[in-house]
Amino acid sequence: MPQDAGAGALADPHIRTLVETIWNYHRLGHALAKSDVILVLCSHDTIVAERGAELFQQGWAPLLIFSGGLGAITRHFWSEPEANQFAALAVDRGVPRDRILIENRSTNTGENVWFTKQLLAERGLDPQTFIVVQKPYMERRSYATFKKVWPGKDVIVTSPQLSMDEYLARYSHETLTPEDVVSIMVGDLQRIQVYPAKGFQIPQEIPPDVRRAYEQLIEAGFDRHLIADRG
Repeated sequence: MPQDAGAGALADPHIRTLVETIWNYHRLGHALAKSDVILVLCSHDTIVAERGAELFQQGWAPLLIFSGGLGAITRHFWSEPEANQFAALAVDRGVPRDRILIENRSTNTGENVWFTKQLLAERGLDPQTFIVVQKPYMERRSYATFKKVWPGKDVIVTSPQLSMDEYLARYSHETLTPEDVVSIMVGDLQRIQVYPAKGFQIPQEIPPDVRRAYEQLIEAGFDRHLIADRG
């Protein structure tokens, strides 16, 4: 019988090891470098906005873009586009409003990149180097999507600098529990596996231990964010 993923499943040492395997795979460990643009891919997680503002204030790039409308998760509990909310947080943290661009139509990662590409072209801007800011467990999928949608650009992906435990602790509430986040992580790994064939991403190697962890987490009940194509 699948374990109830909402009943403290992360307390199980075996489940925890599986989750750590997935978590570590999703993170890329890219080193930062001075770039033309910091592109923040928005979502339910406002700490990503804080990371983007931090990088801007540290001088990694002169332009900060927030991309996100209302996605599959946020449309259930927000009415204002993600990008607008993230930009407001950055302004509150001292980022000048005239150094921020907002793209608030996108509903998924591919659209984040595509609509940002359009936004920059409309303004006559052609940046060559990007720092993409995303949640830790979406680093790899964001990289693979960016390289597919906008080939020829240099991209570094980073995220809030937190351990898995620190990150999951942020979601100890009824709206989005740590177990929900693990289900999202599993769903993102599924998309890394099946999206290249659909033309949405460049391929990424998935080691055997990561594939095994993915299948075992699905069996344990962390399957709420899978798409129909299991791959």
